[in-house]
Amino acid sequence: MDPLTQGVMGAVAAQQVSQIKQPKYIVAATVLGLLSGMASDLDVLFRSDVDPLLSLEYHRHFTHSLLFIPFGGLLCAAFFFVVFARRVGLTFWQTYLYCTAAYATHGLLDACTSYGTQLLWPFSDARVAWNTISIIDPLFTVPLLVCIIVAAIRRSRRWSVAALVWVLIYSGFGIVQRERAESFAEQLAQQRGHTPTDISAKPSFANLLVWKIVYTTDDSFYVDAVRTGLGYIHYPGAKVARLHTADDFPWLEPSSQQAKDVERFRWFSNGYIALSPNHPNRIIDIRYSLLPNEIQGLWGVELDANKAVDEHVNYVSDHERDSQTFDRLWKMIIGVQ
Repeated sequence: MDPLTQGVMGAVAAQQVSQIKQPKYIVAATVLGLLSGMASDLDVLFRSDVDPLLSLEYHRHFTHSLLFIPFGGLLCAAFFFVVFARRVGLTFWQTYLYCTAAYATHGLLDACTSYGTQLLWPFSDARVAWNTISIIDPLFTVPLLVCIIVAAIRRSRRWSVAALVWVLIYSGFGIVQRERAESFAEQLAQQRGHTPTDISAKPSFANLLVWKIVYTTDDSFYVDAVRTGLGYIHYPGAKVARLHTADDFPWLEPSSQQAKDVERFRWFSNGYIALSPNHPNRIIDIRYSLLPNEIQGLWGVELDANKAVDEHVNYVSDHERDSQTFDRLWKMIIGVQ
């Protein structure tokens, strides 16, 4: 999720703890929750000028795991206690409770998106993705922000509880919508005479109405979009062949660094990789596109036949779209075909 949502969610958790223990410290708990809720994303500092995929590997890595929560909370508490918490009357134990409650929300909230989070590290490197909320969703974040601010100003338990209730309601709605979208994708595959080996549905940008649906056959990905309102509106998409490295890049030495990087990118993308329709040497993550029925990867890796055997691939991103892209997305959201 975006940093603001992570911070707000951390504040929600810290407020719940403060209301149980010491309601008078709700303002301090809110501040500690905001900051500790964002702390896991300091893993963005793990990067390399030589290896462009290092940052992908270590984002949502050990700092986001369930096992690391007490240690992450401890690090936050140690820092914030020295900086300001003790000056407002908090004990170290109180500071630790607020920080840890907030820190615990980060990995779980990220797992609700489709990006993938290593919740079970170090026991597993699987990237958990529940696909129930967009990485940015103002309809989720703004009500929470209002609730925690009012709760802090008024020292109000009612507003803190309202924030928690909104989290549960919105999360539940996301689960229902994902199930509806996956069910539609399964029916769509059957209508086309396909037997999918995998089906996934992911919310499109900033909403839970329009979903990107992808089903996989032995050799291809089929990408469509569906609006799951009172009924269903289907927005047809496209088909792309699954990546077969040996066939698509016959010149690539299997033991080369570029070949290893392709497999690292495959792991990061949970296997949803294909050749870019517009760039012959570019491999894209088909899970993401601004328009949910398109195959236009927002990021990918580019291979170069002239590179030495120990050189890495190039990491590329493509977030540029014209105003018509957002107009088309908005029409999907409001149900215009």
